[in-house]
Amino acid sequence: MKNRMSAGIGMMVMALCFAIIGVNGFAQPPKPSEKKDEDTHHNAAHQECAKICSDCQRTCDMCASHCAHQLADGHKDHLSCLRHCRDCATICAACSRICAADGPLSSTMAECCAKACDHCAKVCEAFPNDQHLKACAEECRKCEKACKALTR
Repeated sequence: MKNRMSAGIGMMVMALCFAIIGVNGFAQPPKPSEKKDEDTHHNAAHQECAKICSDCQRTCDMCASHCAHQLADGHKDHLSCLRHCRDCATICAACSRICAADGPLSSTMAECCAKACDHCAKVCEAFPNDQHLKACAEECRKCEKACKALTR
């Protein structure tokens, strides 16, 4: 009886470890302690892109909030901007996470993010007198550039 109970507890602990760490945590080979210059540059580019995408995500979220207030005040022309900023913020957040982890789909996600930022910037640039939208367009262009550099 004790052996069965111990085995059951052991299996539960093992299942909990798999749930917390994930199966891939055990299967991945350890990273070499010494990185080559190319690897270090590669990782630095990913980290820089992740930071810029994160900044863009926050700016797009603020811009979407601003557009929501504009819509509430009756400015229906801000609806497209709100929708683009919301989608762009979501894509930038995902790209930031994937690039920060130096994921295998980093360049694919960066390509998608660059396109989203281009679309969002174009919509925001249609409102040159609105400082919130102007700042968003500038941040999107900066993010677009960083993402394109990562895909080269």
